[in-house]
Amino acid sequence: MHNTLLLSDADVRAAFDWGAAVDALGQAYGAAAGEAQFPPRSMARGDGLWLRTLTGVMPGQKVIGAKMIVASMKARAASYLIPLFDGETMELTALMDGASVTGLRTAATSALAARRLCLSPAPGVAVIGSGFEARTHLEAMARSGPLGEVSVYSPRESSRAAFCGAMAEKGIAVKQVDSAQAAIAGAELVICAARSRDESPTMLGAWLRPGMTVVSIGSTLPEQRELDPEAIARADLIVADMVEEVAHDTGDMIAADAAGVKFNAKLVSLSDVISGTHPGRTSPDQIMLYKSVGAAIQDLAVASLCAERARAAGLGTSIPAPIVPVDKSK
Repeated sequence: MHNTLLLSDADVRAAFDWGAAVDALGQAYGAAAGEAQFPPRSMARGDGLWLRTLTGVMPGQKVIGAKMIVASMKARAASYLIPLFDGETMELTALMDGASVTGLRTAATSALAARRLCLSPAPGVAVIGSGFEARTHLEAMARSGPLGEVSVYSPRESSRAAFCGAMAEKGIAVKQVDSAQAAIAGAELVICAARSRDESPTMLGAWLRPGMTVVSIGSTLPEQRELDPEAIARADLIVADMVEEVAHDTGDMIAADAAGVKFNAKLVSLSDVISGTHPGRTSPDQIMLYKSVGAAIQDLAVASLCAERARAAGLGTSIPAPIVPVDKSK
């Protein structure tokens, strides 16, 4: 029996690398079409409690795993757990805190999608939002290739200033502006990473120009809004990490459907675009939209990468395997 590697959130962050994560996600999505198994997430609910579970078998079947999120709305607290199993022996190879994995994998996958869909290898970027997701998404883009000018907008000037300062510490220059429309005016890539408090859209389709690419990560549930129906209507191609969930379970798409916007014919999976099954952008005038709700393939690709890098760096704690595979041949 092998030992099991325990990784704290600090261990995960120390092992993580943006470039390696984008590469690992590209390999996973490139091989995922028709092979990997990633069922829809499940949700168990109690009185103010919920447990969300994402599971999957990675391409190549060398890793099987899951991410579990347990949360209490009353306590305003959540815990994240990721177990990884060996696809041949069924041994539990790693247990890790998945709190940082969630944000890191979302941003790294968005960078992968944006780099594939953007016209320019160094796009000008507008960031709508200044919180954790906005910061990780801009860093993922900056670490995955060159960028043009970057502008940020969020409602509070103090938050915009803090965002610019934090990014400057990472060597990323950002200009703050006083409206979302001003940020978008000179950008090729728009990163939407801030839901409004009243769930009204923060990005309007009227602001879009031919050739733009939009990354939208803030509408993952029916009650959440980020884009208006016109933005969905004006998109020539909508790339989704989980097609069915994006189409039927996100507030943006539910609102677009209610407004009579037909989008099914232009909705494709990220795995099809990365694998080359779908060409992605076919014209410089097209408006590209990447919609993300999160997926197990993202969690497991990044978690596997962190576990591998942690072992090589001597991070984490190795313990005698607490789970012993049962011999089912007898």
